Amino acid sequence: MEKHFYIVIVCALMSLHLLLVQGARQGQDIKCGACRALVDEMEWAISQIDPKKMIQTGSFRINPDGSQSVREVPFSRSESHLLELMEEVCERMNDYGERVDPATDRKTYVRHASRDGTAMDLSDVAFDSRVSSSLKFACETIVEQHEDELIEFFAHETDNVKDKLCNLCDHALKMPHDEL
Repeated sequence: MEKHFYIVIVCALMSLHLLLVQGARQGQDIKCGACRALVDEMEWAISQIDPKKMIQTGSFRINPDGSQSVREVPFSRSESHLLELMEEVCERMNDYGERVDPATDRKTYVRHASRDGTAMDLSDVAFDSRVSSSLKFACETIVEQHEDELIEFFAHETDNVKDKLCNLCDHALKMPHDEL
């Protein structure tokens, strides 16, 4: 009788461990997917603004020498424009579906609505409102927790923003499932 009790306890603990590992992996997949989608959406929105359009930033106070500390920056990468984009970027997570890699069983998130009207192969993409809700929540969390870093990156960086902002995802994607 006592032996059966220990076997049941060990089985229950192993099941709990597997559930926790699976939940951690799914959580990491969602966070990485949201990070990558957020960067894609921000970069696309920035690219839609005329690069010649400029905005004046800085202080409009007059310095003792009579000059002003005003500078012109591209509007597309101005702090005010980036803040405006970040307010609405997570709404676009509804345009993403889930794709599962059959070899690794890892989930990635792909846009299912083309921006230019071209046909897309969506045969292996699952559409689920729970996935969209999870991506949106993860996106909102990233924006809320890392707003300053996001603005800094998008204001100054133009190359490899996704790699720099979502660097933890690349590490997690290379880890075997049991290490998460």
